[in-house]
Amino acid sequence: MSPALIRGVALMGPMIALIVATRVRRPGESRIAAAILATAWNLLALSAVNVVAVSRGWWQFHAQGAVVAGLPADMLLGWALLWGAIPALVAPRSPLPLTVALLAWSDLALMPLGDPVVVLSPLWLAGEASAIAFGLVPGLLLARWTEAGHRLPARALFQVVLAGAFGLLAPIMMTDVWRRPAWMLALVAQALAVPMVLGLAAVREFAVVGRGTPLPYDPPARLVTGGPYAYVRNPMQVAMTAGYVVLAPLDVAFLAAAVVSFAYGAGLASWHERESLGRRFGGAWDDYRREVRPWLPRARPAMPPASIYVAATCGQCSEVGKWIVRHAPVALRVVAAESHPWGLRRMTYERGDGVHAEGVAAFAHVLTHIHLGWALGGWLLMLPGVGWFAQLCVDAFGGGPRTCRDAYHP
Repeated sequence: MSPALIRGVALMGPMIALIVATRVRRPGESRIAAAILATAWNLLALSAVNVVAVSRGWWQFHAQGAVVAGLPADMLLGWALLWGAIPALVAPRSPLPLTVALLAWSDLALMPLGDPVVVLSPLWLAGEASAIAFGLVPGLLLARWTEAGHRLPARALFQVVLAGAFGLLAPIMMTDVWRRPAWMLALVAQALAVPMVLGLAAVREFAVVGRGTPLPYDPPARLVTGGPYAYVRNPMQVAMTAGYVVLAPLDVAFLAAAVVSFAYGAGLASWHERESLGRRFGGAWDDYRREVRPWLPRARPAMPPASIYVAATCGQCSEVGKWIVRHAPVALRVVAAESHPWGLRRMTYERGDGVHAEGVAAFAHVLTHIHLGWALGGWLLMLPGVGWFAQLCVDAFGGGPRTCRDAYHP
C-alpha cells in the first residue's frame, strides 16, 4: 500500500469519525472537555511510548515530511483521536473494560497494516501494551471523570502534567536548550521556580476553592478571588509568559513564545473571560475586576476576609500571633484560639469563601495575606508533599498539636 495513502487514512479516518460523532449528537461542554483532555493525554503518552519503541526497536517509522522527533505527526494525531476524542464522544458511558478491549483489538489489527510506514519487530506487542497502559486507559478514565465531574484532584493533576509537558517540556526538548552548561541550566531552573509556584498555586486554588479546573470547558463553579487571584487576575497566563521570558536567554525562540502567550492572554482569553465570568457571576466579577489587574500583580492582596486562630495561653503560639500582627496582614483577623467553639489543637485558618486549614497549612495561608513575596513562600508550602513534610518537621521540633490550658476571654 502507498505510504501516502496509509498516512492519509491514519489521520483522516479518525477525523471523519470525529466530525460524524459531533454532527450526530452535539456534545455539551463537559463532553467537549472530556474529548479534548483525553486526546491531549493520548498525544502526550503515545509520543513518549513511540520514542521508547523506536529506541528499543519495537517498531520503526519510515516516513518523510511532517515528522517530529522521528514520529509521523499525522499518524500520531490520528492515533490520539482514535483513543481519545472518539470514545469520549461516541461511547462515554460504555463499560470501561469493553471499550479498552475494542480499541486495543482494533489497534492490534491495524498496526501491521501500517507497513511500510510502520515496520514492526517481533517484540512490537511490548510497545502496544505500553501504549494501552499509559495512553488508552488513563485517557479513558480522564474523559469519564471530566464528563461526570468526579475525581477533581486527579483531573487537575492531569491538566498540570499536560500544561507542563506541552507548554514547557516539549519546547525545551525541541530547542535543545537542555544541552546548555549545567551552571546556566541551574540558574534558569531556580528563576523558573517562581512563576511555576504561582501557576501551580492558581491551579490548586481553582480546584480547592472553585471546584473546577483551568480548562474553559471544565471551569470552577465559584468565582475564585483568593490565593494568587488576590494579586493578579490571570496568574496561570502570567506564570506561563514569565516562564518563557526566563527561558529566553537560553534560546530567543522562547521570547517569541512569550509574545504569543501574552497576545493570546490579553486578546482571546481576556475576551472569553469577560464574556463567561460576567455572565456567570455578574456584579461580583465586576467588583473583582476593578480591584485586581490582569497582568501586573498587586504588591498587597485584595483578599477575601479571613481569621487566624492562635492560642494566647501558649508561649510559642502567642509569639507566632504577634509576628503575624506585626506584618499587618490584609483582611485577616488574629483571634485567640481559646475562643473558638471547636476546641482547636493547632493554629487554624478560616476564610469567608470556605477555606479551612490547620498547622503549617494555616500559616501558609497567613503568608498570602501579607504581600507578594511572603505569598510565594506560602504557596510553596501548600504544594502537595511540601506542606506535609514541613508539618512533619514542625511536629518533630515541638510544634505539634496541643490543648489550650484555659478558656480565653478577650
